[in-house]
Amino acid sequence: MELLLSRLRAAGFEAQSVRAAPGGVVALAGLATLRDGSRVFAKTMRDGPRVPAETSRTPASDLFEIEAAGLRALRELGGVTTPQVLAVTQDLLVLEPLPPRRDDDERFWEELGLAVAGLHAATVGARFGWHRDGWLGRLRQDNTWDADGHAWFAERRILRWLPEPLVEAALSREERRALERLCAALPDLLPPAPPVLTHGDLWRENIMATTAGGPALIDPAVSYSWAEADLSMLWCSPRPPAARRFFEVYAATAPLPDGWQERMRLYRLRELLSSIAHDDDARACAEAVRETVQLYL
Repeated sequence: MELLLSRLRAAGFEAQSVRAAPGGVVALAGLATLRDGSRVFAKTMRDGPRVPAETSRTPASDLFEIEAAGLRALRELGGVTTPQVLAVTQDLLVLEPLPPRRDDDERFWEELGLAVAGLHAATVGARFGWHRDGWLGRLRQDNTWDADGHAWFAERRILRWLPEPLVEAALSREERRALERLCAALPDLLPPAPPVLTHGDLWRENIMATTAGGPALIDPAVSYSWAEADLSMLWCSPRPPAARRFFEVYAATAPLPDGWQERMRLYRLRELLSSIAHDDDARACAEAVRETVQLYL
């Protein structure tokens, strides 16, 4: 928190103290109290993002700039509530503070279901990707445009992770080849669907509340992708019982093709491989990858 405090002051914020914020697994984040008694939410990276120079098409120092742009896109293009960006630099992002969500409030999850369904319905595009690369955690997210959703998801969201050193260490050559075969079979496993603007990292810790109690989203990794890929993040991560209303309301508002629940594990491969690459419970995630590949192949 001392590092975060010093970077806030360097950016012109008269921060008196910073209290660590729970939830995040990559950035250093905290709630700062300013000299006038107001508060801001701030985050920084201790060591900065990781990106091989030979594969990067944009500077590694753009992490927070891209996050701020993603928040703006969700709000302006998709009508989703996101926090106001107060400042953004190469090593600091400052946002308006938001209260935590109430996990037992079914109405909250219903409103979130409506908001995400509205986001997807309002942003149908012609291509998969985004106009610039982004970040997932501290690793680069390849958003190169492609009109073929199955090829794009295979190359940019699954196979992209195989060269990462920790993934190479966790999965054998045969297991990586099995993932490649699975990707080749995606047109037979996933129904065709249009690209829509997605949050890209929609798990419970990136869901907050407004002061009025409604839902708000943070920490996006935006791109035009499949709506089901967005839903899989929340479906496959631990969630409170009341969150069932999110899926019920979403499905009633934006009907999904039959069998969508069974496809959630397949979309989850991206998150599992990313977790391995970030050294986040890598052994359990590698086993989950093996189980998913075996299930579908």
